[in-house]
Amino acid sequence: MVRSGQQNTKDLRKPKKLRKTWEFNRVYRDGVRLYGKGFTLVYLRHEHASEHASEYANEQLANCCTGSRLGISVPRKVGNAVQRNRIKRIIREAFRLHREVFPEQSDIVFAVRPGISLAGMQAVRDAVARLTMPLLLKVKV
Repeated sequence: MVRSGQQNTKDLRKPKKLRKTWEFNRVYRDGVRLYGKGFTLVYLRHEHASEHASEYANEQLANCCTGSRLGISVPRKVGNAVQRNRIKRIIREAFRLHREVFPEQSDIVFAVRPGISLAGMQAVRDAVARLTMPLLLKVKV
């Protein structure tokens, strides 16, 4: 348990989530798309996001130094509400525990497509790792 005054690096509270429509739209418009089996990962690095900061009245783009933020989009075509919520929980948990496989210092939208098959959190982590491994290798070289 985290006591007050201590910060949990594995949390996923509001500042670590994309919540506003304009935040999602900015990532969709300016972001890089990676296509996986049953999902699309769209990410926008924070240095690119600051170029467009003047376009938005609400300048919450001061997020540039706080790490990555996650947004999840699951359309109604993907099962019923129980299935959609389960998918979102699995994706959030994979992001929370395995941030090293997601793009760093980015706003990330995980857009689920009909036909996704999630066996669990490890399946999401492995699918994202396959997509982002070339990116991680480029950045570290």
